[in-house]
Amino acid sequence: MKPEDAMKKLTAADTETHSADIVADNIEQLKALFPEAFTEGKVDFEVLKQLLGGAVDEREEKYGLNWHGKRRARELALTPSTGTLRPCPEDSVDWDTTQNLMIEGDNLEVLKLLQKSYAGKVKLIYIDPPYNTGKDFVYPDNFQDNIKNYLELTGQVEGGRKISSNTEASGRFHTDWLNMMYPRLKLAKNILSADGVIFISVDDNEVQNLRALADEVFGPENFVATVVWQKVYSPKNSARHFSEDHDYIVVFAREAALWVPEQLARTPEMEARYDNPDEDPRGSWKAGDMSARNYYGAGTYSVTSPSGRVIAGPPPGRYWAIAKEKFDQLNLDGRIWWGANGGNTPAVKRFLSEVKAGKVPQTLWTYKDAGHNQEGKKELMELLPFADSDDVFETPKPTRLVKRILEIATHPESNDIVMDFFAGSGTTAHAVIAQNAGDGGRRRTISVQLNAPLAKTAVLTDGAELRTLSDITKERLRRAGKKIKDENPMFAGDRGFRVFKLDSSNIRAWEPDRDDLPQTLEESVQHLKADRTEADILYELLLKLGLDLCVPIEQKTLAGKTVHSIGGGVLLACLAEKISREEVEPLAQGIVAWHKTLAPAGDTTSVFRDSAFADDVAKTNLAAILNQHGLANVRSL
Repeated sequence: MKPEDAMKKLTAADTETHSADIVADNIEQLKALFPEAFTEGKVDFEVLKQLLGGAVDEREEKYGLNWHGKRRARELALTPSTGTLRPCPEDSVDWDTTQNLMIEGDNLEVLKLLQKSYAGKVKLIYIDPPYNTGKDFVYPDNFQDNIKNYLELTGQVEGGRKISSNTEASGRFHTDWLNMMYPRLKLAKNILSADGVIFISVDDNEVQNLRALADEVFGPENFVATVVWQKVYSPKNSARHFSEDHDYIVVFAREAALWVPEQLARTPEMEARYDNPDEDPRGSWKAGDMSARNYYGAGTYSVTSPSGRVIAGPPPGRYWAIAKEKFDQLNLDGRIWWGANGGNTPAVKRFLSEVKAGKVPQTLWTYKDAGHNQEGKKELMELLPFADSDDVFETPKPTRLVKRILEIATHPESNDIVMDFFAGSGTTAHAVIAQNAGDGGRRRTISVQLNAPLAKTAVLTDGAELRTLSDITKERLRRAGKKIKDENPMFAGDRGFRVFKLDSSNIRAWEPDRDDLPQTLEESVQHLKADRTEADILYELLLKLGLDLCVPIEQKTLAGKTVHSIGGGVLLACLAEKISREEVEPLAQGIVAWHKTLAPAGDTTSVFRDSAFADDVAKTNLAAILNQHGLANVRSL
């Protein structure tokens, strides 16, 4: 067996497959539907158009949303990421046990990297993207290498730039915002579960464009609602025309036919509307109008009240909503209310015991029900009391707003994953932990926030210093978790989060220095970057193999080498820097024995550091032993 046959070597190009898989999956789905439209692996569009018949629109002028850069924005969503996510246990809370993630980095790159591990797994996405008010609003994707773009944004390389403004004078006011949102929504759709849903906060500047954009990405048939949220509790008398009291929340399901909203809890005020003046043994009830405005042919009969009063029919212009036969049945069953004197116009008794336990969500959310901006700011300032008045987030969302979304779109007992890739101050993750504490839920969170440097260091009253936007997110979550535990001492749920940071791949890419090729060749002998740890490499493997970043990881020492078991043996990795010929057999036999004990449900991938083997014989022998015991998928880094 040749060494190259024994172990397939992972290269930097392999780390770019996450986004490329999206294209491959689309092609495979198309091929499954229309196999005759493929010739030698390529799409024959003429045949495809014939198969689709009248569904193809070949007109030059078509209905839809178009803007400069749309084609490039679409391509950007499919461009592979050259990055990875590096673990940061030192910044985390309860690293070993938590199932929550806090990821620092450009959300476009992070979404690409999460495609394989979280495809179809996220139940709810809530995002509050920049509102395009002309201030610092946008991640300026400039279509260069995305990781280099990210490093510049965060000031990690020379020539670093801050997030740019987007004034209307630029001539690309809406275009820049759409170019920022489009690829992110395309990638977000892929990680939503089939019964998942996305809620997007927006204001009047872009609501019409967001609706058209989401129609294209998710399909107009999957539009659910546009919620109007009353974000302030008092009018602004300084307003030039109208006091702007509301924002919008645009809601789209991944598949509207599968998504069913949870009902909201009934309020005490709603319960108080029910009474039992006639001491009906079925309990409290309220009267419902028996007439309706819509014409009903069987709804024009006369009725006689218990007092003997004959009522010729419903009020003028209206009709009884039920037929005479049904009315007689209800009356006989004591379900018609004639008033205390027995001579009123009849009404149907609706019993509290027979109505739904909750109420259907409505599209108008008042600040009394879902909080307001000042409430959100107060919550943040209580957790992060800044020493000066220059707070970073002017209008953070209140946790009550997100809690209402959680009540509608998640279930306490289902381990639903909730994602926010414009995490900002961390309201969403804070609300998830608080909601879990309130209803005993097991929801998980994934938060993503760009670690852009603040204009100046934010100093808290206790002396803590926060230098980036993501520093604020992390510090809020630390303090929110502690506060929730203090207020709910019996709560034993997850209050932690694992921190990961976006960076370039751990696997060295071939980037020759044409002025010093000998040095480039010498550096390329070592396939992995020298400044990366075993943990860095391990989590890049998780992303590549599509494993959850919170999957259980075990370690054992076998033949003096550390071996990692991830996901109950789905991945076995030994990243030791040296493996001699003499160590090969005891190491391989130890791995085989451990694999038998783990008994993973699926196939196992075994990974080793390519440069660790003393020679090709050592590499070939180890692969051969593993193959003999059913571990055929052996790879090297």
